[in-house]
Amino acid sequence: MGPAGDPWVGQPRERLTLGRLLEDAVARFGPREALVFEDRRLRYAELGAEVRRLARGLVGAGVVKGARVAMLLPSSPEAVVSLFAVAAVGAVGVPLNTFAPIRELSWILRHADVSLLLMQPRLLGHAWLEDLLAAHPELGSATPGRIRCPALPSLRRIFCLGLEAPRGAVEPWSELLAAGHSVPDALLEAIGQEVLPTDDGLLIYTSGSTGTPKGVLHRQRAAAIQSYRFAEQLRLTPEDRVWTAQPFFWTAGLCMSLGATLAAGACLLLQDHFEAGAALELMEQERATTAHAWAHQHKALGEHPSAGRRDLSSLSKLPPTSPLARIAGIQADTWGPQGAYGLTETFTIAASIPSDAPAELRRSTSGRALPGVEIRVVDPESGQPLAPGQAGELAVRGVTLMCGYAKRLPEEVLDAAGFFRTGDGGWIDEEGYLYWTGRLGDMIKTGGANVSPQEIERALEGFEGLLAARAVGIPHPTLGEVVVLCAVPRAGDVPSEEALRQHLRQRLSSFKVPRCVLFFAASELELTGNQKIRLAPLRAAALARLEAEQRDIAGHRYGAAQPGDAR
Repeated sequence: MGPAGDPWVGQPRERLTLGRLLEDAVARFGPREALVFEDRRLRYAELGAEVRRLARGLVGAGVVKGARVAMLLPSSPEAVVSLFAVAAVGAVGVPLNTFAPIRELSWILRHADVSLLLMQPRLLGHAWLEDLLAAHPELGSATPGRIRCPALPSLRRIFCLGLEAPRGAVEPWSELLAAGHSVPDALLEAIGQEVLPTDDGLLIYTSGSTGTPKGVLHRQRAAAIQSYRFAEQLRLTPEDRVWTAQPFFWTAGLCMSLGATLAAGACLLLQDHFEAGAALELMEQERATTAHAWAHQHKALGEHPSAGRRDLSSLSKLPPTSPLARIAGIQADTWGPQGAYGLTETFTIAASIPSDAPAELRRSTSGRALPGVEIRVVDPESGQPLAPGQAGELAVRGVTLMCGYAKRLPEEVLDAAGFFRTGDGGWIDEEGYLYWTGRLGDMIKTGGANVSPQEIERALEGFEGLLAARAVGIPHPTLGEVVVLCAVPRAGDVPSEEALRQHLRQRLSSFKVPRCVLFFAASELELTGNQKIRLAPLRAAALARLEAEQRDIAGHRYGAAQPGDAR
């Protein structure tokens, strides 16, 4: 894709926009299949034509450069077309989390100053259109193009798939396409020429384990560079067929799945929601060569009753830790994307090594800083750079770093040298390899030692019977904190506490092994909009459980009066 050390991934700098990435893919791979979704198949040339048609409609509907256009769409051809059409006319795409409740979606629409919303009415149990109209009655009583909603002051138009007639201010998708009929080619070309790699391109809302969503604003070039970068790192070719469960409202789905597939001229296999049986059927029928999903989804795929009888021999780019690898006949560890470090603020990977690099490097390190990216380790208190081998906080700057957080001053986010302090811990060795140790705020300090919750959780990968597990630190009068594992068992398959601890004893230093294991039902946990377990409520629930059960851990009985206790 480009020479070593080239931050522009072998592309002319002026081509590093999402619109031009697709144009170039269409020019190179026009007759090849680009997308498969249900009974629909789009070749690259057809995808390019659909994007141009919608871009024309957006212009006709009044979208101008810099306007914020939100998309409430699941993984589908319409989502792909919308993302590239919005980028092609220089607007800022705001992909909305399809897992989020209407209250959070409304908050984002206001915070992002969205002026136009593209959506579909529902998906599974999510009745988005009905919820939107119920939350904002003004939309139901207004007429198309006449939205005046104080709760959403910037919103002017809404277009929805599947409507035959307006629902108040909500217009049918067909009206959006019709709005482009009067937009001449010359105008569309002139608008496209003014879209630059340095322009604002995407506003991604991300939830951590605490707090409200943050709007991460990225330039067009960040998404384009990372799309080419992932195509290179994953070793994708035009012959690859990529099945993905990664949504397009987070950066991994946008560049690791969607952008990389198109940059490589490969074919993307889409489903609008994850269901293990249907996913396995699609992979088998379409001869998928690689699969992108969260760990719990890989586990669900491998444990599905139909998995054993599927012919998944086409899957060649899978890490051996995936349950699908056994079914596909993969035994040697020759491929895997785990040797990487990144975050939403860097539009995914800031450090990485190719997925076919030596297994030991991929397992033990987070790769090296990518071309055009600088990573330094600093003292968390003073911000002073630390020497190789010293652990501290990771700070990043470079060509894919965000512009900043929406509605936050730059000096609140970046230090004086332009580095973003990530809040992640780690160190870099003499050869430049990065070792990520977890979130500094999540670090558990027990008996004077630091314990990374992520290290414990990684050691549980592949343990049968668990849906999820998080390690938390619980206050202890003499040790400072003790490590407690909060685990969600799979229905009908509850492992023993001792089995879990024994599994971890074989993989971790003794002081990192949880002092006890607490089992929770999934319904007892609070989740963020992107399905992360909220840590503060989890710690509180764990402490309450320990006190209710008067558990004795390391000589301290929780919930019981201690010697000298005034209670």
